[in-house]
Amino acid sequence: MNVKYRRITMDEGKMNNLLTMEERTMVRDLILLPYIDTMVSNSMRETELSGNVLAKTYLMAGQYIQKRIMQDIYRLRQELKQRNVKVVEDKNDDFIIYNMIYYRGYQERFGMTRDVMKTEISLRLTQYTADYGSVLNDYLK
Repeated sequence: MNVKYRRITMDEGKMNNLLTMEERTMVRDLILLPYIDTMVSNSMRETELSGNVLAKTYLMAGQYIQKRIMQDIYRLRQELKQRNVKVVEDKNDDFIIYNMIYYRGYQERFGMTRDVMKTEISLRLTQYTADYGSVLNDYLK
């Protein structure tokens, strides 16, 4: 998932204390990535127990995707920290996952419906899988 985020300078941050769309996207990604990691872990566990002849291959793909997820989480945390944005899990109900965002002296409640999360997770998993496919294709050339 090669998403690039533009670094903002301190002057830009002082002029605009509101959360930018780019920062909102980063927050959304940071919230979704642990869910994706859990889904990949569960799938890997099921694969290990399946006895499938290609289990080792599937596990390698899962490990690659998990490594990329961890790298993305680390990069997002660093970038948000540099922008003075903190994300904290808030109460959840059956249909919406809430998080609190603290940024530059402000706070905001950020909610995502489970349906939106499922769609975004599916898109992200597709991106990670495509990235893995590209790595394999480059290796096989």
